[in-house]
Amino acid sequence: MEPENIASQNVPIGSQEIMSNSDSDLDSGDGSDEDLTNQTIIDVENENDAPNESRTLSEAEKTNLAIVNDAGQQLSGLQMEDLVGMIRNAEKNIVLLDQARVRALNDLGSIMSEKEALQGEINVLEMKLVETDARMKVAAQEKLHVELLEDQLEKLKDELVQRSRIDRNESDVYKDHDYPLNQENSPSHHSISSIYTLREELRSLRTENESLKNDIQALRDDLNGVKSTDERVIILEKEQSYLESALKNLESKLSDSREDVSKLSTLKFEYKDLLEKVENLQVLLDKATKQADQAILELQQNQELQKKVDKLEESLKEANIYKLSSEKLQQYNELMQQKIKLLEDRLERSDEEVLSYLQLYQESVQEFQDTLNSLKEESNKRALNEPVDDLPREFWSHLLLRIDGWFLEKKISANDANLLGEMVWKRERRICNAYMVCKEKNERDAISTFVGLISKAPTSPGLHVVHIAAEMAPVAKVGGLGDVVTGLSKALQKKGHLVEIILPKYDCMQYDRVRDLRALDFEVESYFEGRLFKNKIWIGTIEGLPVYFIEPLHPDKFFWRGQFYGEHDDFKRFSFFSRAALELLLQAGKKPDIIHCHDWQTAFVAPLYWDLYAPKGLNSARICFTCHNFEYQGTAPASEMASCGLDVQQLNRPDRMQDNSSHERVNPIKGAVVFSNIVTTVSPTYAQEGGRGLHTTLNLHSKKFIGILNGIDTDAWNPASDSFLEVQYSATDVLGKAENKSALRRQLGLSRANPRQPLVQYTNKCQYPK
Repeated sequence: MEPENIASQNVPIGSQEIMSNSDSDLDSGDGSDEDLTNQTIIDVENENDAPNESRTLSEAEKTNLAIVNDAGQQLSGLQMEDLVGMIRNAEKNIVLLDQARVRALNDLGSIMSEKEALQGEINVLEMKLVETDARMKVAAQEKLHVELLEDQLEKLKDELVQRSRIDRNESDVYKDHDYPLNQENSPSHHSISSIYTLREELRSLRTENESLKNDIQALRDDLNGVKSTDERVIILEKEQSYLESALKNLESKLSDSREDVSKLSTLKFEYKDLLEKVENLQVLLDKATKQADQAILELQQNQELQKKVDKLEESLKEANIYKLSSEKLQQYNELMQQKIKLLEDRLERSDEEVLSYLQLYQESVQEFQDTLNSLKEESNKRALNEPVDDLPREFWSHLLLRIDGWFLEKKISANDANLLGEMVWKRERRICNAYMVCKEKNERDAISTFVGLISKAPTSPGLHVVHIAAEMAPVAKVGGLGDVVTGLSKALQKKGHLVEIILPKYDCMQYDRVRDLRALDFEVESYFEGRLFKNKIWIGTIEGLPVYFIEPLHPDKFFWRGQFYGEHDDFKRFSFFSRAALELLLQAGKKPDIIHCHDWQTAFVAPLYWDLYAPKGLNSARICFTCHNFEYQGTAPASEMASCGLDVQQLNRPDRMQDNSSHERVNPIKGAVVFSNIVTTVSPTYAQEGGRGLHTTLNLHSKKFIGILNGIDTDAWNPASDSFLEVQYSATDVLGKAENKSALRRQLGLSRANPRQPLVQYTNKCQYPK
């Protein structure tokens, strides 16, 4: 069995059954072999339970033991993985050794049974050989007897010939003398009968000789078989010797494996000790982590206290002024007392005047104390209401998405969600402190803590902007649209505006660039093609921006196509998404100030908003539409517009969405221009340069147009931190530009004879999807 197969089966050490796809050949044995297998594995288990043997530790093991013995340090994940890997490899080796031993025992049993069978065949062949030798001896004796008989037969033939001559002569004599011939009384009667007898014996001997020849031939064939059997016996003996040597090797390996098993058992006990120490260290690590979290919280509280101390120092400076005045008052009081003492001799003033001065002093001291307390309270309130600027944007976006998730999952009210959202929007310190306190609490306690922060509705510091787009860099970027959505949102967020983005949940997005992605326990139902379809809502942050992802639970799997654009039903896909995005805003109870849609893919938002959703209560926003490319306007037959619920008869008109070049088609770009409150383009002159059949509509709505030249995201396109450049440079250090130019020349294979010769890049029109 290969080690990979054993590793994939996760066979435990000490088990009495080893399941493997390649062990089917072991099932051919009888019950004794199975008992032997079980006994072998039980022996290995007993060997694993043997006491630890002393052995020399490797450098890696010494390092691991040193780390474990040091209770003040943390055991790194890499060393823990190495230790676990060593234990797993040891278990795999034990299983391999067990199976090798079982297989060796099975092979030995089969060899011994085959050897016994061969020995039986050898015994049978030896008996046949002995019988053959005996029969050959008998045949040789019979052959000698036949030769003797043949000699006697030859002699008899000669004698018969001589006698026949004599008989002829005698018959002639008798015939001449007229003797009666009587067979019984003839002289050759006896010899003739003896000849006949000899002939019969000769025939029987010949037949017996033939049978003997056949027997001899059969014996010769058997002898040849015996010779081949001898050769086979020799081969089997060689195989037996080879198998015995292999068995010896296996026994030696088995002995080595037993030593390894004993070492592994030692390692197993050491691993148990290490595991206990690791668990103890994990407990210490958890405690240390909790202490670290508490330390971070205390550090943040200390920072807050430091700010409070600074405020108090300022208030103390003011208090010092009051203190000086009180000292002067005290001096004045002393002077007055001196005057009283002096005037006691001269005038007899009543004690009431003295008490009045004392009362004035006490009132001034009390007034100073009240002023100091009010300053402290005001300082505390300012510290709570001051915005927190030392936390990343991802923190606030994550917190905002969490509050929206609570509302969508019906865990808080819309009013509470709006008030908490505005606190996050203003980056108030109290909601940050509440999040830190509730970090380890359950969700129910966290919600009650957050709701307890609400006292009155704060004023909004900026605008609430919602982008509905088909692209966003870097997770779903095809052209410049994705860069504009991300860069513009980050710029608006830096200026204090609340920015949220709604995207389709494509299957081909770069999900590794989305942080804290999770699905809400909330589904949005939106209308399409005469029925309601559910949409699964996901939330996450992209470069610090809160993003909502809409996953339509539609049988056509609109956004699970492996690409962003270029499908035959793009008009239906993005009209479905546009309506689902507005439905999300409506059901989430959001009141955005601006809904910003981009290009023809989300141009449906403008007519859907004013015709269907403004009457439903989603009426706080104004629609902004940006056309990034007039080349692609998404025209389609007017009948397809009814899928998302728009009235075809009302909108397929020259003053609304009817395409200027075909009255049977609708133009989403034209509809967005007509129904939007403001329309922007990527440059001040782009609308006049690239109207592409919409010049009449653009001129009619020219007051809506604002040309804004596209900028760049200075965080992403920063030559001082761009890892794709050969050498980084900045405005104060431009030496790297020359080195980058030389590197580009080398990469393109250009001549380096004149390094000051300018490089010009020619780019054709950017191809956007239709």
